[in-house]
Amino acid sequence: MSKIGILDEHLTNMIAAGEVVERPMGVVKELVENSIDASAGKIEIRIVNGGLDSIEVSDDGCGMDKVDATRAFERHATSKIHETRDLWSIQTMGFRGEALPSIASVSKVRMITCDGTDSTLVRIEYGQIKEARPIAANQGTAILVEGLFYKTPARLKHLKSANVEANMILDLVQKLALAHPEIAFELYSDDRLKIQTNGSGSLQEAIMAVYGLEVARKSIPISFSDYDFRVDGYLVSPVITRSNRQYINVSMNGRIIRSLPLQKAVIEGYRQFMMSDRFPIVVLNITADFQLVDVNVHPSKWEIRISKEKALYSLLSENIEKKLKEATRPADTLLEYSRSETAETQPAAELSIPADLRFEEQQMTYTTEETLQRFNYLAQYHGRYIVAYDDENIYVIDQHAAMERCMYEEIQQQIAEKKVDCQPLLIPLVIEITPAQMNQLDRINEMLECINLKLEPFSLNSVVVHELPVFIERDEEKFIRELIDQITNDREMSVLDIRKEKIASMACHASVKFNSFLTVEESRRLLQRLSRCAQPFNCPHGRPTMLAISDRQLDREFKRV
Repeated sequence: MSKIGILDEHLTNMIAAGEVVERPMGVVKELVENSIDASAGKIEIRIVNGGLDSIEVSDDGCGMDKVDATRAFERHATSKIHETRDLWSIQTMGFRGEALPSIASVSKVRMITCDGTDSTLVRIEYGQIKEARPIAANQGTAILVEGLFYKTPARLKHLKSANVEANMILDLVQKLALAHPEIAFELYSDDRLKIQTNGSGSLQEAIMAVYGLEVARKSIPISFSDYDFRVDGYLVSPVITRSNRQYINVSMNGRIIRSLPLQKAVIEGYRQFMMSDRFPIVVLNITADFQLVDVNVHPSKWEIRISKEKALYSLLSENIEKKLKEATRPADTLLEYSRSETAETQPAAELSIPADLRFEEQQMTYTTEETLQRFNYLAQYHGRYIVAYDDENIYVIDQHAAMERCMYEEIQQQIAEKKVDCQPLLIPLVIEITPAQMNQLDRINEMLECINLKLEPFSLNSVVVHELPVFIERDEEKFIRELIDQITNDREMSVLDIRKEKIASMACHASVKFNSFLTVEESRRLLQRLSRCAQPFNCPHGRPTMLAISDRQLDREFKRV
């Protein structure tokens, strides 16, 4: 007797619903993406009790005629693709034809849609069409979803609280609004307006609506490209950070995506500007040929596969770092002593041309002639900080972080100019390694050539080092072991990684420590070295090197203005 049967349509829709709509957020995502595909200029989302009671998404898009209004709820019914080759060049948010029938199989759905000619009402309850008739309506589509998962209690039981579910929807709509500043979004939760964007097309105004005026004012416009990818958006100054990655907003051809490699590339670009446990706020849209992006990876369409992902990683990390270096200036990268009250109350209407964003006009340059006089020594405080001044500010400088920055850049310069000084060892250093590492010795030496470090075979499971770069002053064996492990365990590691990662470690080991009193001459020499740095405001790990207090801030604090 045969055991294999064919599932009925309703059951297959419910199974598909488990992949497409895992929670209320999934319903909102699918419905809003349909509105985006319908060329909506305004999208309104209303949720009650975190979407557990009801979700309503309405738009002013193209709408549907009476035939498509019912056909849209049939499985695999879609207007987005027509033949096999369309799968390799998907240009819309939705395309699988599963969202509406899947949602309708696990909830009560009422849809009113009008294409400018036909206006239709369709009601479906848990997969069964209850009503389909003409109705008066404005152009666009409004879909109301109620009783989600009421008849699938196992799914309902695993949902979070209403507040948590609402927050997930809030985060989703924020990301959608940032990916589509040309669309006006409104989100109401229990009849309270939570998000509102104006759809003007200005990404900076969308950032202000989502994250507030201060973040928008600290946003740095960015645009760069190579042959395959174009990246546009805003980087928020590293003076404003967050404790997790969720503020890294990346969209691909207008589609919001989750991509750990791309998030890592953004963090890499910010690395030397912030602490390792902090994360930036970024809004980027990547434009690429649709054939380079496979969005047909998962029904929820959060994950994608990108051809030439390594090239995109490098494009992002290198250009973000470059832009942040160009935009760096004391007012943004230092920890400011205080903020003026006028900045707090400046009207949002001035946002279109904020003075804080004119970096090219205001950036403070550090040329060799200026640097020797840039910082004037005043005192050392508690063996931890150096107090200095210039014509505009008083500086409190973290001597350890400052020395790290100086060592980091000086070592980098030696490597770039291929002038790394080495010293012979009186007693050669013998290091035991694994057979697998010995098998990769040529690759290891190729990577270490940039710092004039060479490992020679000594036995079947050991290598010998006869000379070391002078900047490796302690823990030589441990340092070399770490390098070998990183090179052999990470096949993506490059010479650039060694320069960035390990030089920071070297600089840290070689730097003057906290609670170490310096002479006046040692302090002045450190200030001169710091002045010559291309980026003197952060140590290689992102920690600020100094705090600046301007004359204007002092006058304000002492009530002289």
